[in-house]
Amino acid sequence: MTDASGRAIREGVERRALAVLAVATAALLLVVFYYPVGTVFVESVVVDGVVTLGVFAELLRDPFYFGEFARLFAGENPLSVGRDLLGSDRRLGIVGFTAYQAALSTVASVALGVPAAYLLVRFEFRGRRTLRSLTILPFVLPSIMVAVGFVATFGRSGTLNTALAAVGLGPVELLFTLEAIVIAHAFYNAPLVARVTTAAWESVDARTVETARSLGASPFRAFRDVVAPQIYPAVLMGAALTFVFTFGTFPIVLALGGFQLATVEVFVYRLVRQLHYAEAAALAVVELVISLSILLAYLRYEARHAVRSRGARTLPRRPLLPPAPTLREVLPRVGLSAYVLVAAVVFVSPILSMVLASVTGGDGALTLDHYRFLVDRQRTGAAFQVRPWPAIRNSLAFAVGSLLVALPMGVVVAVLTTRRYRGRKLVDAVTMAPLAVSGIIVGLGLLRGLVFGVEIGGWRIAVAGSIAIVAAHAAAGYPFVVRTVAPGLEGLDRSLVESARALGASRARVLLDVELPLVWPGVVAGAAFAFAISIGEFSATVVLATGTDAYTMPVAIERFIGRRLGPATAMGVVLLVVTSVSFVVIDRLGGESDGL
Repeated sequence: MTDASGRAIREGVERRALAVLAVATAALLLVVFYYPVGTVFVESVVVDGVVTLGVFAELLRDPFYFGEFARLFAGENPLSVGRDLLGSDRRLGIVGFTAYQAALSTVASVALGVPAAYLLVRFEFRGRRTLRSLTILPFVLPSIMVAVGFVATFGRSGTLNTALAAVGLGPVELLFTLEAIVIAHAFYNAPLVARVTTAAWESVDARTVETARSLGASPFRAFRDVVAPQIYPAVLMGAALTFVFTFGTFPIVLALGGFQLATVEVFVYRLVRQLHYAEAAALAVVELVISLSILLAYLRYEARHAVRSRGARTLPRRPLLPPAPTLREVLPRVGLSAYVLVAAVVFVSPILSMVLASVTGGDGALTLDHYRFLVDRQRTGAAFQVRPWPAIRNSLAFAVGSLLVALPMGVVVAVLTTRRYRGRKLVDAVTMAPLAVSGIIVGLGLLRGLVFGVEIGGWRIAVAGSIAIVAAHAAAGYPFVVRTVAPGLEGLDRSLVESARALGASRARVLLDVELPLVWPGVVAGAAFAFAISIGEFSATVVLATGTDAYTMPVAIERFIGRRLGPATAMGVVLLVVTSVSFVVIDRLGGESDGL
C-alpha cells in the first residue's frame, strides 16, 4: 500500500468518523435507555403473551391508586365525584398524594429559590460567586445521603430537638411526616430554581429598566412590566422540573416517609420486590405519562412566552451592607436576613448534623464507635450482610465504567445538538429524555430485559447485574455531560473551525484539534458530574442490586438506616468524602466551567 493510498484511507475514515460515532451513540442510547423504557411499556400491555389494556383499566379504577378519580374512570357521575373531592374526607390515592406532595415541594422550592436568585442578582457581597457556584449541589450530593442528614437533623434526638431543648422548648416531631419530605425536596430543588432564575435575571437588559424609569414608571412597576416577564419562564422552568423530579421521588420518601407516605415510585419498587412486574410496569408508565405531560406543557409555554435578550447589559448590583443605609434599604435586608436563617436550617444543618451524628454516641459524647462498627462489619460480617469496602469498591468501579460510557456519549450528543441542521430540536429532545425518566423505570426495564435475558435468533442474551448498573448510571449521567459541553461549543468562534476546514482538516480532525481543546474545561466538568452522579445513584441501583453483592454506598446507607442511624451517618460521611474528593479531583484537571 502506497503512502498516498494510506493517506486517502485515513482521510476517508476521518471524514466518516463523526457519522460513525453518531450511529454508535444512537445505538448505545437505544440499548441503555430506550430499550429498557420500551420494555417497561411492553410489560404493561402484554400479559401472558396477550396484548391487553386490562392492567391499566384495573389501575385507573382502583381507589387505592387514584382515590376519588377512580370513580370517574369507573363511569360514575362527574358532579358527584367533584362534590366528594371538595369534602374533607376525600381520598387522593397514591397518584393523587404523589402529585400533592410534588405540588407542595414545588411551592416550597420556588419560595426558597427565587429569594436566593434575588440575593445573587441584586446585591454584591463577599462570597457571592462561591454561593452562586454552590447552587450546583443538587446535582452532586446523593439523595440517600441527604435523607440521612435530615434524619439526623429532624429525628427525635436530632440536632433540631437538641437545640430546642437547650432553650427550654419542647421537641418537634418532623420525621416521617409530609413536612419533612417537602423540606428535603426543597433542599434539592430550591438551588435548581435559584440557578435557572439567576441566569434569566442576569440576562435582563438594564437599559430597558432605565427606559421605563425615565418614562415615569415606579421601581415596582418597572419590575412588574419589564423584569418579571423575562424571568417568569425561568421560574416556571424551575417549577416544572421540580414537580417532575419530586413526582418521581424515591430515596427521600423511602427514608423519611416510609410506606405510610409512599409515592408512586415507592410502590413501583415495592411491586418489583413482590414480583408483580405487570402492575409495576403499568404504574411506572402512568408516572412517566404524567411527568412528560408536565414537561411538554412547560415547553409549549416557553415557546410562546420566552423572552430572549442579546447583548444585554446586566442590572447593577447594590452593596449588601451599605455604609449608611436608609430605611428603604434596611427593610429588604431584614427580610433577607430572615431568609438566610431559614436557608441555613434547610441547606446547611442536614449535612452538619450527619457529620456530627457520625461522631456522637447515644449519651451525646464524642465517639468513633460508628466508624468502628463499619470496620468490624467489614472484618466479621456474614456473606449476606452489607459491608463497607465492597460498597465503596463497587461504587468506584461503577462510576469509572459509567464515565467511560457517558463521557463520549455526551460529547458526541453535544456536537450533534450544536450543529445547524433540520431536526436538531428533535434530536435534542430525544437525547435529553433521560432527564425526565426516573431511575426506577430504567432499572426495571434493564432488569426485565437485559438482566433476565433477551431471545434473539434462538440465542438468549443476558448481562450481569453490574453491567446493567453501569448502563443505568451512564444513562443518568450523560445528559449532564451534554449540558456542560454544549454551551462551550455554541459559543466558539466559528471562524476558527472554518479556517481549519479551509486548510484541509476533516470534520473529526477539527473537533479533536480545535473545538474540544477550547471547551476542555466543560468536558472535564461533565466528567466530574457523570462520575459523582454515578456514585450517588440509588433508584436504578437498588432495583438491580437486590439479591446480589453489587450493592453500592447509597444502597448500603439505605440498609443501615433501617436498623441503626449511627452506622448510616458514618457511611454517609464516607460517601460524602468519596463524592467530594472525586468531584474535586476530576474538576481540577480541567479548570472551571460555567455549564449547566
